[in-house]
Amino acid sequence: MTTAIAPSTGTATWNLDASHSEISFKVKHLMISTTRGHFSDIKATVVVDEAKPQDAKVEATIATASIDTGAEQRDAHLRSPDFFDAENHPTITFTGKRLEKGGSGDFRLVGDLTIRGVTREVALDVTDEGRVQDPWGGTRAGFSITGKINRADFGLTWNAALEAGGVVVGDEVKLEAQVEFVKA
Repeated sequence: MTTAIAPSTGTATWNLDASHSEISFKVKHLMISTTRGHFSDIKATVVVDEAKPQDAKVEATIATASIDTGAEQRDAHLRSPDFFDAENHPTITFTGKRLEKGGSGDFRLVGDLTIRGVTREVALDVTDEGRVQDPWGGTRAGFSITGKINRADFGLTWNAALEAGGVVVGDEVKLEAQVEFVKA
């Protein structure tokens, strides 16, 4: 059984436990339904001084080839130059710049998101899900993260017009993450 613990003091490094984390997305298809997917190869590190959490350093990397929407043909198309161009742009990166109060979570993480070599500042709403001492003596922290981006802002512009109006793929992409970090 795990128990809740109080935040520690001083500077600490936290590494993502990828086997207990997921970064996923949702995007409209044919303007009437939602397609969901996730990335299975993710890495992240957070370095934070508990006295100044607003200055936390956040680095995350996602392998674009690890995209999984549950449909291999669609996944192959998403890895192609029409979308992520995984061969030439093997990673998506996020570098956190600052933490702010506000947003729909406990705080907002503002940073630079890079997709296909295009970098844009994004704001992600973060909810602190708590900390626990795990059965192996480690300290873990969990967070829920939400946000949205316009895929065209990152050069993901492939689309096809529908005869009845509208497009095949929506521009707004909703991002969701459930992440668990282990204190180093």
